Amino acid sequence: MKILLVTGMPGSGKEEFLTVARKTGIPFLRMGDIVRETYAADDAASAGMSVGEFASSEREQHGKDIWAKRAIQRMYGNIFLVDGCRSMDEVISYRKLSDDVEILAVFAPPKLRYERLVKRARDDAPKSIGEFDARDSRELSWGLGSVIALADRTIDNSSDLNDFRSRADAFLKELK
Repeated sequence: MKILLVTGMPGSGKEEFLTVARKTGIPFLRMGDIVRETYAADDAASAGMSVGEFASSEREQHGKDIWAKRAIQRMYGNIFLVDGCRSMDEVISYRKLSDDVEILAVFAPPKLRYERLVKRARDDAPKSIGEFDARDSRELSWGLGSVIALADRTIDNSSDLNDFRSRADAFLKELK
C-alpha cells in the first residue's frame, strides 16, 4: 500500500488538498475526524476538556502514535491518503504498515492561515491571535514541525485557490 501523509499547520490548506483528492477517487481519512469522534464518544467535553487537550491527553495515556494506530485500522486499498499527521512517532507507525510512505507538507504563512481559520468559523477557530499562537505552539509541541521539515514534497498555498488546486491535482495525478 502506498500511503501519502498530508501535513501542515492549521489553516495551511490541507482540507483544500483533500477536496482535490476526493475527485481522484483516492481513499482518505482525516486524523482530526478520528480525534473528534473519539472525543464525542468519550464525553470529554463534559469534563471541561477541549478537543486539543483531549488529543494531548490520549497521547500521554496511550502513546504519541495513538491517533495513527487508530487511523491504520480504517485504511484500505493500494493508495491511501492520511490528512493530519502531526509527529514522527505517527510517521513511524505508518512506515511499519508500508515501505511506501510519502510525506506531503502544505505550506501557508501564519497571517494567511489565521485569516483562513477565522473565516471558516469552525468550532475550533481561534478567537484571537493569542489563541492562534497557542494552537500553533501545541501542534508544534506534538512534533508537527519535524514532520513538515522532513516532508518529501511541499506544496505552497499562499497564492489563489485555483492555482493551489491545479498544483494539487497535478501532484495527485503523478502519484497515481
